[in-house]
Amino acid sequence: MSGHWSPEELPWAAFDPERVDPDLVPLVKAASMVESNGHDYAVYLNRVFADDAQVCEMMTGWAHEEVQHGVVLGRWARLADPSFDYDAALARFRAGYSIQVDADVSIRGSRTGEMIARCMVEVGTSSFYSALADRTDEPLLKAICKRIAADELRHYALFYRTMKRYLANERLNKIERIRIAFLRVLETEDDELAYAWFAANEGGGAYDRRQSNRAYMRESYALYRPHHARRGMTMIFKAVGLKPTGRLSRILSRLAITLISFRARRLARA
Repeated sequence: MSGHWSPEELPWAAFDPERVDPDLVPLVKAASMVESNGHDYAVYLNRVFADDAQVCEMMTGWAHEEVQHGVVLGRWARLADPSFDYDAALARFRAGYSIQVDADVSIRGSRTGEMIARCMVEVGTSSFYSALADRTDEPLLKAICKRIAADELRHYALFYRTMKRYLANERLNKIERIRIAFLRVLETEDDELAYAWFAANEGGGAYDRRQSNRAYMRESYALYRPHHARRGMTMIFKAVGLKPTGRLSRILSRLAITLISFRARRLARA
C-alpha cells in the first residue's frame, strides 16, 4: 500500500518514561494483540474475494500494515513495562482466540456488507488511536498513535471505495446497510478485545470474559471526547449512505457522546 511508513522512522529515542501514563499501558498491550492478528483476517477476506485480484492485493497490504502496528505497539509497551513479553502474550492470544478463516462467502451476506463491516472496524480503530494520541503526553506513543490513526483513515477510504464498487451490482438498500453496520459495531464487545486484554495483561489466571471486557471498556471509553464521537458518526453515516452532516447525524452524535460518557462513568464506579 502506498503512503505507509517504516517503524524506523518513528522517534524511538524520544521515549520518555517519566511521561508514561500507567493507565494507558494495558490498553496499548491489548491493542498490540488485536493488530497483530491482521493476517487471519486477510486469509478470510482473500477467500471471500478470491476472484478479485485488486481486492486480494489490497487486503494483503492492509494485513501487513496491521501486523506492523501490533509489533510497533508491542515494542513501545516493552519500553514502558520491561516485564511485558509481547511474544508470549501474542501466543496466548492466538491460542485462545481465532476467527473463522475457511468461509468461501462473506458472513455478512454480501461483499458489499463485508466492506461495510470493515469500514466500521476502521471507524473504531481510527477513533481509538486518535483519542489515545490526544490523551498521552509521552512523545513516542503520541507519534505512533498519530501514524496508526492516519493509516486507519486511509484503510477506511480503501474499504469505502471497494464497497461502492460492489454496491453498484449488489444494490443493498440503506436499511440493510445500517443493519450490517449496527451489528458490526455491537461486535466491539465480543471476545476479541476482551481476550486481547486478558492475554496481554492477565495471562496468568483463568479467562473471565465479563471481567476482561469490563476492564478493557473501562479504560478505552475513558479516552473519548465529543469530537472523536462526532467524527466517527460522520464516517459511519457515510458508509451506510446517509447524509454525514445532516440533522440526524448531529442528533445521533450527541446520543453517542452521552452514551459513551455514561458508560465510562458507570465502568469507572464499578
